Amino acid sequence: MDFSLSPAQTDLQERTRRFIADEVIPMERDPRQDSHGPHEALRRDLVEKARAAGLLTPHASTELGGLGLSHIDKAIVFEEAGYSPLGPVALNIHAPDEGNIHLMEVVATPAQKERWLRPLVQGHIRSCFCMTEPAPGSGSDPSMLQTTAVRDTDGDGDHYLINGLKWFITGATGASFAIIMARMEDGSATMFLSDMDRDGIVIERQIDALDSCFTGGHGVVRFTNLRVPASDVLGQIGEGFRYAQVRLAPARLTHCMRWQGQARRAHDVATAYARTRQAFGKPLIEHEGVGFMLADNDMDLHSARLAIWHCAWVLDQGHKGRHESSLTKVLCSEAQWRVVDRSVQVLGASGVSDETIVARIFKDIRAFRVYDGPSEVHRWSMANRLGRG
Repeated sequence: MDFSLSPAQTDLQERTRRFIADEVIPMERDPRQDSHGPHEALRRDLVEKARAAGLLTPHASTELGGLGLSHIDKAIVFEEAGYSPLGPVALNIHAPDEGNIHLMEVVATPAQKERWLRPLVQGHIRSCFCMTEPAPGSGSDPSMLQTTAVRDTDGDGDHYLINGLKWFITGATGASFAIIMARMEDGSATMFLSDMDRDGIVIERQIDALDSCFTGGHGVVRFTNLRVPASDVLGQIGEGFRYAQVRLAPARLTHCMRWQGQARRAHDVATAYARTRQAFGKPLIEHEGVGFMLADNDMDLHSARLAIWHCAWVLDQGHKGRHESSLTKVLCSEAQWRVVDRSVQVLGASGVSDETIVARIFKDIRAFRVYDGPSEVHRWSMANRLGRG
């Protein structure tokens, strides 16, 4: 692997870094955000800034108006965007839209792409991904899927009736459309596309969560006899579990990329503070108890970045990368968490208050060890693979 950046990659990195510093970070205290994330008006303002800078939805194909980035290119841009909690929102590379864009580019029909994907890539609308369910439904175990889809040929053409309850659906409030995972009568799973304003879809409530970085927060969504035409099936009937892997392996990696930027931000804030804050006659960083924590941060950030780049390289070679994405997700989520936790400790009162951005990052990043599969499930998956030899 060659870790040197090409001139084009260096230019893209510098442009993204300047954009985040000049246009996004000054908006971090904008009042148009709350515990459920940035408001739609703030998102639209940020998106327009990224559009003007030529950085909007850079991971999408050039045919749809993106930059057609490779996974290695995304590792560069997404880390820089993640340096601010609002950066992924501005560039339109936040979850769940980023993963939905990737999935639909691979699976959707031309008509579906024009109807839903193109305006999503252009930043005009948002989407959500409805897979997770409350107990006894599917969480880390997708085979427990309870939401059902039954074929209904009555009325005007071929349709499916969807019934079920989804929860912790990121971005549901304010989303224009959803990708819905439902169980078929034979036990297989299928993905369906649906506008969110259709009869039969109700957002029952928003869940109060630690994080506040996702536009629309996390919702509880109920489907009651939602009637979806067969033309709105995403991909093939019965292939939902396979398509979930098409989406989830790259999405785990892009989470790592974005959170790498936030962890680096927390470390930079803590390091700057430790260089100037005096205690017991010298700067904090000259005390081994503090200096060693920052050194450990540096090592964790380096290890996480190497893991990201390796997994990105594997995916760029055309491999599925399921094992690598599980390994990288656990390594990065835990290393990045340690970095932010140590940064809070170094900052003291400034780290546990809103005097710096670090407390916000701390709350946001803790959930990453759960999102897209908790660390324990990925370890179990890796252990099974090791057991098979």
